[in-house]
Amino acid sequence: MEQRPVIKISVIIPSYKPQDYVWTCLDSMVSQTLSRDAFEVIMVLNGCCEPWQSEMAAYIEQKMRGMQVVFVQTDQPGVSNARNLALDRARGEYVTFIDDDDFVSPSYLEELLKQATPDTISLCYPYAFNDGAPDIQLPYALTDAYEYGVSRDKVRLTSKVRKYFSGPCMKLIPMSFIQDRRFDVRFKNGEDSLFMFLISDEFKSFSFTKRNAIYYRRWRPNSAYLRKRDRKEKILNDWHLVRVYFSIYIRKPCSYSFAFFLTRVLGTMLGDWMERIHKSLLKQGRNQY
Repeated sequence: MEQRPVIKISVIIPSYKPQDYVWTCLDSMVSQTLSRDAFEVIMVLNGCCEPWQSEMAAYIEQKMRGMQVVFVQTDQPGVSNARNLALDRARGEYVTFIDDDDFVSPSYLEELLKQATPDTISLCYPYAFNDGAPDIQLPYALTDAYEYGVSRDKVRLTSKVRKYFSGPCMKLIPMSFIQDRRFDVRFKNGEDSLFMFLISDEFKSFSFTKRNAIYYRRWRPNSAYLRKRDRKEKILNDWHLVRVYFSIYIRKPCSYSFAFFLTRVLGTMLGDWMERIHKSLLKQGRNQY
């Protein structure tokens, strides 16, 4: 019986009512230099169905033939639920997340894998741009964090490196770090940071790729992040988030970084003020935070 190649990377892409940008994202998967036997793409269409399901199925059939693709449609909305469904199906030794309005360079997966080990998270080069102007790179705090980390032989979870862990994208994570832990679907905001803190008890070392492993972060004026939210609902959401952070840390205080815990809690408590500044900068075509 022929033995199937080991899947090294599971690429998880959640999507909700995607626009044309999703084809750019999927095109970047088709263009990867890493052997197609070495990675799978798990696409989860969440909270919607037609016409997006048929369009995506047609794209997969026509342009991703020969690739290892898992396509899931669920009526239940929520990016956290979508990512959890994908994690339940993931077969890779490592996992990386890509938002459907972003895309990556052709050597992205190959370079991430070169830097990865069972106890190392590899981090890429982040490139931010405004929707419609991909050739103009915006100032970006994560790009600054890359410049800081790539110039050092040994990288710890310093304040600059912690910026990478406000969300799950732009990195390759050993699946052994995640195990059976999942995104908390109770939260509409802040669940990305919470998940990264939850698995940070496994963080040991970090490695930076070459600059040709690029994650292109697209800033869209109508993205979910920039939409106005009910202030009372947000305060309640953040209060519950802080409680969960404390419950995670208290259970295993010796396993988690206190500095990381403190920054997550303070970031959540001061999040409304910081978010307003961030959104104001984005509207001015800047992204320093």
